[in-house]
Amino acid sequence: MIGKEIVNYKEIIEKIKPELDKVLSFFEKELAKFRSSRASPSLIEDVSVECFGQKFPLRQLAAISIPEPRQLLIQPWDKSYIEGIVKALEKTGIGANPIVEKEVIRINLPALTEEYRKELLRIISQKQEEAKKIIRKWRDEAWAEIQKNFREGKIREDDKFRGKDELQELVDEYNEKIEEMGERKKKEISE
Repeated sequence: MIGKEIVNYKEIIEKIKPELDKVLSFFEKELAKFRSSRASPSLIEDVSVECFGQKFPLRQLAAISIPEPRQLLIQPWDKSYIEGIVKALEKTGIGANPIVEKEVIRINLPALTEEYRKELLRIISQKQEEAKKIIRKWRDEAWAEIQKNFREGKIREDDKFRGKDELQELVDEYNEKIEEMGERKKKEISE
């Protein structure tokens, strides 16, 4: 073994953790965009608003609050933003029309129809699968690297199998988190 560099399989597994965390974070942001029976600023805070020839996320142009369970109140920092905000909100497809009242914009969210609920649940399941697919891709990359290092004599055979088991445990842990997050959102929508 003299002259051969030894690779620790744990380092290979550790390298993909930040990527798996990004998948979780992205999935969480995606879920926040889905409307449940309650209003949430996350439904509209990332809506792109054209203002002064540039595009800004709504959260940079206004305060968003929830005065009632199915109502959003938008208070622009400057009343000159109102027209651009209303135009952007009308294009979102959240199923509600913005109402301008003096210097604020109010959105009353309608109750979810059964058909719309079913569609949301289907889309959430699809997003869960997409997130799990990306996690599998990272698992496959790490496993390929472990095998490559084994073939080159940089990882012992028993460490290769330990690495495979630990990698699968990590993937299972992240898949479980995705499952829990998705199920929580589905429950919110079904209530």
